[in-house]
Amino acid sequence: MTCPFCQHPSTRVVDSRVTGPQGGGIRRRRECPECERRFSTLERIEQRMPQVVKKDGRRETFDVNKVLQGLQVALRKRPVSSVWVQSAVQRIEQCVFSEADKGEISTHRVGEFVLSELLSVDRVAFLRFASVYQEFNSAEEFMELIQPLLTLDSEE
Repeated sequence: MTCPFCQHPSTRVVDSRVTGPQGGGIRRRRECPECERRFSTLERIEQRMPQVVKKDGRRETFDVNKVLQGLQVALRKRPVSSVWVQSAVQRIEQCVFSEADKGEISTHRVGEFVLSELLSVDRVAFLRFASVYQEFNSAEEFMELIQPLLTLDSEE
């Protein structure tokens, strides 16, 4: 590994630690023998990103940043921590990788993973995301989504 400070072509590993969910990465502390400065590197398992099949049939490489943006929009001004958001993104990403048959998964299924996470933490954010994601054509369709939530509220 090249030193980012002096561009020396070789560095030595001082310390290594397993990081991430299920030990999916390794953080290495490195030192340059030339300038003696230290820096960290992160190694992750490279996974082949699945293709997401859109409603119109187009295929696009799965982008975890789109999941993050969708969650952030739904959770705007809601009392949910950024730590929860990051862990939810990781759980959704794991679900996508585990369910991507033949390297593909539908946008519908990705949306279901997001809705499931949102329902567990904030019902308002769940409704915000669902109202955009499910493209309701009538108030009756929206009421069908809300009805089970109202039943849950009355039981609490």
